[in-house]
Amino acid sequence: MMHPALALAAPARQSAILIVDDAPDSLGLLQDIMRQQGYQTFVANSGKRALDIATRVQPDLILLDVILPDLDGLEICRRLKRQADTAHIPIIFVSACGETEDIVAGFDTGAADYIAKPVRMAEVCARVRAQLRLRSSSESQKQQADRLQMIVDGMDEGLLLVDREGRVVYANPACERFLSQPKEVLEGEALADLIEPPAANDYADYFADPADLESAARCRGTREVLVRQADGTLRAMDLGLSPMAGGEALFVALLHDITHHKQSETALQRAALVDPLTRIANRRHFDTFLDKEWQRAIRSSQPLSLIVLDVDHFKGYNDSLGHAAGDACLQAIAEALQSHAMRPTDLAARYGGEEFVVLLADTTAATAARLGEAIRTHIERLAIPNPRAEGSTVVTVSVGVACIVPTLFDDIRSFFVSADRAMYEAKARGRNQVVAMQAGAAWEPVRGGLAH
Repeated sequence: MMHPALALAAPARQSAILIVDDAPDSLGLLQDIMRQQGYQTFVANSGKRALDIATRVQPDLILLDVILPDLDGLEICRRLKRQADTAHIPIIFVSACGETEDIVAGFDTGAADYIAKPVRMAEVCARVRAQLRLRSSSESQKQQADRLQMIVDGMDEGLLLVDREGRVVYANPACERFLSQPKEVLEGEALADLIEPPAANDYADYFADPADLESAARCRGTREVLVRQADGTLRAMDLGLSPMAGGEALFVALLHDITHHKQSETALQRAALVDPLTRIANRRHFDTFLDKEWQRAIRSSQPLSLIVLDVDHFKGYNDSLGHAAGDACLQAIAEALQSHAMRPTDLAARYGGEEFVVLLADTTAATAARLGEAIRTHIERLAIPNPRAEGSTVVTVSVGVACIVPTLFDDIRSFFVSADRAMYEAKARGRNQVVAMQAGAAWEPVRGGLAH
């Protein structure tokens, strides 16, 4: 349960609409209507494609036809509502099936609304706006709390909230690891009782008399202490203590581990972080690295950039030349990526299949976009023949770029989704190009991008 003092506001992001319809005319009409209203649109003409895009892109609303060539709309709706990542997305059925039982069946599967074909522009726009407003008003507080809780839970630093009596009222998971005690035990403990003397005496004196300038000078700010773990062993930590802004009389205590780093990982552990085919970092390594760089960027208030790229027409490449050639192609692309990630704070990784990522710390949006274009050009100049490519004779990639200066109120998943959306936008524009996303009050695509 989140402490009330942590329930702070977080900024919203741009709305995106997924349109699912196998009729090209209907699909095009709905897409035109949504674009005219300023929404970013994604389209699918089959149930399988709709499920894939909904899971990866996390749209804000789905316009879903009932009758599709593979899975019908009712089954798609059921599956999306069963998945935790997509259960919250409102779904509006758009269908020529206007019988009462059809409408009831739609609502029974979890749909938010129902629009009959042929659609009327004013009605579609009004119903979409209504659902987006309803979602925003009913879920914003929960989303903000969940987002902030995820950030606090993922922090490398221990975070304690301490009351005016010096007792812990909240402890995040890092504190549980540092002190080898569950939060239920930590909450209610005196901060001074978790620390070895003589620092423990200083904190006990401070909370007994916060007006004492001498004890305040010793305890306010950051100092090195020894904290006592459940088994009695001591752990060297930096402890930062400061009053929490606002009306509630609370203090924020941050614990940062400063014990010596463990010895180098074993060869087996290192291998677990490397993709066996391409010999660059794998998804597990990337996820861990992203978490650490995200926290570092929050502390330093420096920009963090992410490049997501996907090999164009790779299935056709495999089908025509075989998987051995496909493996060699991925290895060549990985080598090209690695040559552009030279700093210790850069990481190139194979995210899965033919999708790759490059994380760049302390890198602005403009610099990341230029690097994305350099990578795209490098791969095109490898001149790897692709007989199944459309509009090109060689292997190319579609590149998405996102950049953010993260704060405690930003969502690390939304950061990745923004880069992924940009990559999809590059695909939609014709592939073999770069599309960047810039952060303002919300994520906005840079129209025109860096198209090749």
